Amino acid sequence: MSRPHDARPRDARRHGRDRRARVIHPLPGRPRIEGEPPTVAVIGGGIAGLSAATALAERGVRVTLYEREPHLGGRVAGRPVTLADGTPATMSRGFHAFFRQYYNLRGLLRRTDPGLERLTPLPDYPLRHSSGLCDSFRHVPRTPPWSALAFAALSPTFRLRDLWGMNPAAALPLLDVTTRDVHARLDHVSAHDFLAAIGFPAAARHLAFEVFSRSFFADPRRLSAAEMALMFHIYFLGSSEGLLFDVPDEPYPQALWDPLAQYLTDLRAELRTATPVEAVHPDPSGGCRVVTGAGARRHDAAVLALDTGGLRALAEASPRLCDSAWRAQVARLETAPPFLVSRLWLDRPVAAHRPGFLGTSGYGSLDNVSVVSRWEGEAGRWAARTGGEVVELHAYALTGDAAHDVEEKRLRAHLHQVYPETRTARIVSAHHEWRADCPLFAVGGYAHRPTVRTCDPRVVVAGDLVRTGLPVALMERAATSGFLAANALLERWGVRGQRLWTVPDQGRSFLLRAAAARYGRPPAADTAHAAP
Repeated sequence: MSRPHDARPRDARRHGRDRRARVIHPLPGRPRIEGEPPTVAVIGGGIAGLSAATALAERGVRVTLYEREPHLGGRVAGRPVTLADGTPATMSRGFHAFFRQYYNLRGLLRRTDPGLERLTPLPDYPLRHSSGLCDSFRHVPRTPPWSALAFAALSPTFRLRDLWGMNPAAALPLLDVTTRDVHARLDHVSAHDFLAAIGFPAAARHLAFEVFSRSFFADPRRLSAAEMALMFHIYFLGSSEGLLFDVPDEPYPQALWDPLAQYLTDLRAELRTATPVEAVHPDPSGGCRVVTGAGARRHDAAVLALDTGGLRALAEASPRLCDSAWRAQVARLETAPPFLVSRLWLDRPVAAHRPGFLGTSGYGSLDNVSVVSRWEGEAGRWAARTGGEVVELHAYALTGDAAHDVEEKRLRAHLHQVYPETRTARIVSAHHEWRADCPLFAVGGYAHRPTVRTCDPRVVVAGDLVRTGLPVALMERAATSGFLAANALLERWGVRGQRLWTVPDQGRSFLLRAAAARYGRPPAADTAHAAP
């Protein structure tokens, strides 16, 4: 029988290196369920659902996890494919960086990999602009504010004459990000307009900020400046973990989700993949009825760990779920524009000096390039056997009417600009993922996003679309919200939940915070605008 886990092992009481990392303790309670265990439906098998299922099953709750896809992992999933040369391979939903400040996600992964030995560090995170300018984080110190000062000093995009044209008062809110009020201060303005008000040099704006903001799969003109500022705090000014990151050494299913699925099965959780949930209805007995194609099944509670479109569809199909105000709130959620992931198996390698991961700006729709065979075992073995290379390309925030074949060819043309040696490479095989299932954190949309708790104590929500009130984003928000959802249910049964960790929830320097409070001037709401 497994005991409940903290978000980190007992022999490593501090995650990462940041001594100011913040702990969030659960309410006191028993370590496990006593007597007949309650049953919980976890709807969605991405990071949020897996986190919730893990915390619940470890404490003796009888968990049934429903996932519409045949595989687990959500947007960090992989599926089997067969290459043109007959080789079995894995196609993923795209590259993901496992940053060192992802304390709770890494805590989830430690369930099956206590030393995180399946993660391997990448030595750099370079950013390249089509003008030829290139930034790097390899030699930037990790401790704020020296990290920001050193980045500006080392970066070719921050020239002294450009800095004179900046508006420091407009920039000061970046130095005083607090999770309690960042959305109240900045949610009314777009990331694009916020950066324009500061007056950053154009190249610096592209490399230092817009590359990061596009990791939300949204055009900066539609992304809330509050989300961008929070991200800048999480990864740069609020944390001493730095901007370097790790990646799994095998495809996501083999490295991450297959071991976790076995872990959950050993805890007697039932994993029902390829099982879409059609509706959730309150049960007269006090629980919930979860409706699938096989019929309805009663559970004592439910965790809704769905993407934006899935949650909207479920709420629409469940007219008695929670209340009308909650369902209207969910109906207002927006989905980010489509994105494309192209993975190419080439017949020859790229140049040896190319980085394993490169963020790009100014190359049309190309947002980054990953030389996957540099770190992923499966891809590396194929490359070693054939003398080739496996390369992955990302294009975020494409238009809804984009022609798939045209965009795929265009993305390859941009690769040839960035890595000219690929012009002569033959594509042995190519697989593409077109998706439009990421949440859009639109200007002014924060108040309409759901929280973990709903008006019905039997129903909780998890996912990266959820408001947690904590300094977390992307995969870490998904993991954290999943644990929070489990904790909310465990409280009902008097069981102690999952201990969580985050980066500090405010700026680290008292002097900078004081200057921001006194002199900082965020853009006014009546001057902010978002592109249609």
